[in-house]
Amino acid sequence: MTELRNAEADTWRFRLRVFVLGVVVLLAFALIAARLVVLQVVRHEDLADQAESNRTAIVPIVPNRGLIIDRNGVVLATNYSAYTLEITPSRAMDLEATIDELAQIVDIQPRDRRRFKRLREESRSFDSLPIRTRLTDQEVARFAAQRYRFPGVEIKARLFRNYPLGEVASHAIGYIGRINQREKERIEDSDDAANYRGTDYIGKLGVEQSFESMLHGHTGFERMETSAGGHAVRRLNSHPATPGNTVMLSLDIKLQKLIEDMFGERRGALVALDPRNGEVLALVSKPTFDPNLFVEGIDQENWQALNESINKPLLNRALRGTYPPGSTYKPFMALAALELKKRSPTQVYNDPGFFNYGGRTFRSHEGGLGGVDMHRAIQYSSNTYFYSLAVDMGVDVIHDFMKPLGFGQVTGIDLGGEVRGVLPSTEWKRNTYKRPEMKRWYSGETVSLGIGQGYNNFTMLQLAVAEATLANGGTRHRPHLVKAVKDQVSGQVSEVQQPPGEPLGFNPKNVAIVHNALMAVNQAGTGRRVFMGAPYTSAGKTGTAQAVSLGQNVKYNAKLLEEHQRDHSLFAAFAPVEEPRIAVAVIVENAGFGAAAAAPIVRRVFDYWLLGQYPNEQDLAAVAKGQAGAPIGVPRRADEVSAVPEP
Repeated sequence: MTELRNAEADTWRFRLRVFVLGVVVLLAFALIAARLVVLQVVRHEDLADQAESNRTAIVPIVPNRGLIIDRNGVVLATNYSAYTLEITPSRAMDLEATIDELAQIVDIQPRDRRRFKRLREESRSFDSLPIRTRLTDQEVARFAAQRYRFPGVEIKARLFRNYPLGEVASHAIGYIGRINQREKERIEDSDDAANYRGTDYIGKLGVEQSFESMLHGHTGFERMETSAGGHAVRRLNSHPATPGNTVMLSLDIKLQKLIEDMFGERRGALVALDPRNGEVLALVSKPTFDPNLFVEGIDQENWQALNESINKPLLNRALRGTYPPGSTYKPFMALAALELKKRSPTQVYNDPGFFNYGGRTFRSHEGGLGGVDMHRAIQYSSNTYFYSLAVDMGVDVIHDFMKPLGFGQVTGIDLGGEVRGVLPSTEWKRNTYKRPEMKRWYSGETVSLGIGQGYNNFTMLQLAVAEATLANGGTRHRPHLVKAVKDQVSGQVSEVQQPPGEPLGFNPKNVAIVHNALMAVNQAGTGRRVFMGAPYTSAGKTGTAQAVSLGQNVKYNAKLLEEHQRDHSLFAAFAPVEEPRIAVAVIVENAGFGAAAAAPIVRRVFDYWLLGQYPNEQDLAAVAKGQAGAPIGVPRRADEVSAVPEP
């Protein structure tokens, strides 16, 4: 029997199917249209940039690093171009085999392999790392002929940092080195990240580190059109790099080298300042090191020699070495006594050669000096006088007077790494020690403070700042090493602005009393033999500071002690007294009496700066051995001596 179809129902189902299909088609077209809107309108700029980046590549142009020069224009840090052989580990097939094969073409020493291994540990696998630097033209030619054999290996022309004077002023100048992982992370988190693209080196110490932003310059770029394989086709446009600025120091490098030569093989530090403005004329730390060793990564042997040496050549003793100031502290104690009305300059005290306090005997001159007023106490360095003065003043009064002079304070010099030292007080002791009995300040501990011993521990920079402040009558200037910056593009020289000097409000009459006593030190006191015949007036104070503590009744005998246990030799001075132009603080470690080792160095510093004289070879040798007083023989003219070594 034939089934009758419902035409009306079939028509409705057909129309429903057509409608659904139409909706699906419309939705599909709507999705396509929406996607087109997203791609062509919403994400147009982003996708256009991606397309452009696939077609082009941005290549950073690393700027030339700025020069460092001294106050007279002598170049202390410069750049030169050379070829390096570099490997990108992620692109090399078999790294060890590649290096072995390269060694048959160019000279690759074990130290080069060790340095490359260390750089790999500090870098990412896609970084290009040098396996050999400063290739000869012959080595470049040999590798170029076989380059096809070494994927991931290429020769690059790079600028290398060079320090022409080697070890001279190395602690002040500093050095650069490859950027390590920690520095990369810090740069990436900073606002200057874009400026360091393509840069492999950064300042690590000294001026190189402190003035990194001025020396680095501004990175440029080249926009290159590339093929599908990533090869450069043509340059589309470029923006040249801006070279770093030239940093001009206040250092006189010839004076710096003279001082380092006068130290010889001895350890110590010297800081020379212009008391009129705080300019650092010399900043010496001995022994020194060669900063050129660090530029491409120091090898293990040299690193061990520097890092494990008992003489600690990497320690900047001028900023980070702290020492008791010894008797160089006495003039400041005398000034404090006058300013605070604890002593009159004419009061006479008996110096029997010792001072008894709290059941202890503190030593002074053997046999004593008899009756001494303030002038004679400074001139002949009476310990007894200043023991008594310290007890009368008390530790907190001493602290409050010495703090504005810069003792135990960060001076604010434009170099990193400065330490504070110790200017003791009752509060300092409470905060420093944990055991209750150690937190208490005992009156007997105050006695040694008067002669610059006890807990007193300062840097030579702090002592030099205080000496310069005393020299100019009581105005403290912030010490600074950088004098000006020269723009490498415009040639404009801009002075680095410094804060104005801070007047400490000393009474000029009190300052004059101390000045006169310090003049007497060099004319008829402990410095007379060294400053004999000087045509200028100078003021100074010798000092001898203990390196190790001795028992109360133990007499000091240098011959019975190890060299590192002997007393330090100190001298602090300024000249000319009428209008001071230079102030110096120096320590020669474990060299004994201040007049024997430290003062002769200062005498020749003054002769150089004030008279334009340079010691002859015989005199230099005598000073370096601690066997000189006044200058020996006829000095040379300073302008006839070059600080730059002969090529």
